[in-house]
Amino acid sequence: MENRIKACKLRAKLLMKNQSSNQTHYIACNLCEAICGLEITLEHGQIKSIRGDKNDPISKGHICPKAVALQDIYNDPDRLRTPIKKSTSGWQQISWKQAFDEVTTELKRIQRQHGKNSVAIYLGNPTVHNLDAMLFGPMFFRTLKTKNRYSATSVDQLPEQLVSLWMFGHSLLIPLPDLDRTGFHIIFGANPVVSNGSLMTAPGVARRLKAIRARGGRLVVVDPRKTETAAIADQHLFIKPGSDVLMLLAMLHVVFSEQLQTLGSVASFTRGLEDIEALVRDYPAEKTASITGVGAEQLKTLVRDFCRAESASCYGRIGVSTQQYGTLTQWLITVFNIVTGNLDIAGGTMFSKPALEVLTARRAGKKGFADGFSRIRKLPNFNGEFPVATLAEEITTGGEGQIRALVTSAGNPVLSIPNGKQLDAALGKLDYMVSIDIYLNETTRHANIILPPLSALERSHYDLAFQALAIRNGAKFSQPVFKAGKQQRSDTQIFLELGWRMQSGNWFKRAGGWLKKEILQRRGSEWIVNQKLKQGPYYKSHGLDMKKLRQNPHGIDLGPLQPCLPGRLFTADKMIDLAPEACLHELQRVHKTLLADNPAAVTKEFDLLLIGRRDPRTNNSWLHNSYRMVKGKKRCLAFVHPTDAQSRGIRHGDEVAVRSQVGAIKIPVSVTEEMMPGVISIPHGWGHDMDGVKLSIAKEHAGVNTNILTDEYFIDSLSGNAALNGVPVSLSKVSIQEEV
Repeated sequence: MENRIKACKLRAKLLMKNQSSNQTHYIACNLCEAICGLEITLEHGQIKSIRGDKNDPISKGHICPKAVALQDIYNDPDRLRTPIKKSTSGWQQISWKQAFDEVTTELKRIQRQHGKNSVAIYLGNPTVHNLDAMLFGPMFFRTLKTKNRYSATSVDQLPEQLVSLWMFGHSLLIPLPDLDRTGFHIIFGANPVVSNGSLMTAPGVARRLKAIRARGGRLVVVDPRKTETAAIADQHLFIKPGSDVLMLLAMLHVVFSEQLQTLGSVASFTRGLEDIEALVRDYPAEKTASITGVGAEQLKTLVRDFCRAESASCYGRIGVSTQQYGTLTQWLITVFNIVTGNLDIAGGTMFSKPALEVLTARRAGKKGFADGFSRIRKLPNFNGEFPVATLAEEITTGGEGQIRALVTSAGNPVLSIPNGKQLDAALGKLDYMVSIDIYLNETTRHANIILPPLSALERSHYDLAFQALAIRNGAKFSQPVFKAGKQQRSDTQIFLELGWRMQSGNWFKRAGGWLKKEILQRRGSEWIVNQKLKQGPYYKSHGLDMKKLRQNPHGIDLGPLQPCLPGRLFTADKMIDLAPEACLHELQRVHKTLLADNPAAVTKEFDLLLIGRRDPRTNNSWLHNSYRMVKGKKRCLAFVHPTDAQSRGIRHGDEVAVRSQVGAIKIPVSVTEEMMPGVISIPHGWGHDMDGVKLSIAKEHAGVNTNILTDEYFIDSLSGNAALNGVPVSLSKVSIQEEV
């Protein structure tokens, strides 16, 4: 009893000491690609405030509503902190040892009985925002030796990466708009004012876009909806979903027909200009206008002004990537930038020079694309991953190679991939599933065991991916704001333990004695980052290593983007290929469909085209546990144009039924002229209303899963990326009692 009293007094003393210390932390927000600098103040061990860090050299004090929710995630009572196991009586807490024992025993058993490929991997979007997961996850995944690998890439940015692979030799060598110096900027299918930039790390992007106009430049947005970004632009052009490729072909027709083409500084190492000129002859603006909705004279004026600008950049994102012709569209955006002389020049599109190099040459014998094909539909893989649109059928279809077990890391594909209900049903048929996740969500509810890693405020961070996609070079290291509890485990500990247990023989020792699990755990991700920084381009010039980053908690400005071609090209011949054979072949194949009056396959029954939308306070399927992010007026609404509402007898606020070939939902409607007639917009990432999902918010804030409407067979056939935009749907008013 006396020892217990002493222990209690000691804990109380330590608690009082912790609470009496007020601290200020400077970190990078890792909820989205903007990686804005934050100033987090603690008082008595609790967060007092979260503000934008005015001394961050890149974000300069910018902050969006999402960053404030970091404290909600940390404090969330629904967040898992120790492993849980599904049982006949419900979920129960288990020890880490038991969890690791059971997970690896079951995975080994299934692979022993059904082969290595019977286990699949799915990586969610949060993985790329997590340094430990990025560095140590692959060590575990390699021990599984499975070909069945999937990720959020194929419901997002796969077309951009594939185009970069074909044209520049590396899937991560993505040209970025030099926003701070451009004189003319065109945006296709993106809303950076809300998204904070995507495949374009540009914190405070609204300020940067307004600055283009302030210095005498122009900003033009091409989108089926007048978005928040379009609202601050000089010009907004409505375009029919799925027809962007036609508009770009017509824009290139203007370039060549009016002899405005120039390769500028990249002329000596670019080939295929004549192929592009011949390709676009059949696409005059007068021929495409009736399909795209963009008038011929509007388009011609746009191109002429772009070409006359001292510098210009064209950028397309999620709205054009996740459509039926996503790869072709991203290819033509890149071609348009190149043939107007706007690649690798200040104010045009340029490439970053990150402090920690993430670009590495491909392994010998690997193309990076179509090195393998999925079992059922024969869809090509990309960087070793199959399109996630085929995951459900790979689980439910019997035969050799059938997926019988699944490992998910930080993902919620039931909400994020096409035909989510189909995947939801398929996951229930798995022999075994394990999820590495901090939440019991729509996907992880199917797991046998959930292994929760640390939250964002409990781990250190250096952004590997998005420093390589930043519109200005920089570096920043974030130390943990809070110390993790003794019963918690980091991603590093989880992945190394699983990898150690799954290895056959002694994989770590074969890879080198220093790779022993205990050494890596002790040194951790910070040690690896330090080694990589010392090998990077700024170590000699700036002395940039981990010590210097710790001395500069606000971050270090490494200057604007600089011309770097052809040196940074990864193509074998150091040439840019304007006309990849696959793109030329694909365009020939779809030529008749593109020039038809109905390229998106609208029918009498499904007479509207569905597009997505993001709200400033949401981030894919994240953050809906934070009441401050979902409170207030309803934001999971279907936006429709007044003419489409009136013709169906629908009024603002009515409940409507939206149907597609694969599913139906019921959702409140907002009638607004910001929509193009014939188009309906529903935000993605909502729909937290399934049984077994643990949410502290009320069901009224759950929203609706729009991916119930999307079709796993409606894809970009060139890349296999999901087509979540341009989906044909119907719209009708429903009574409260009607089931959908």
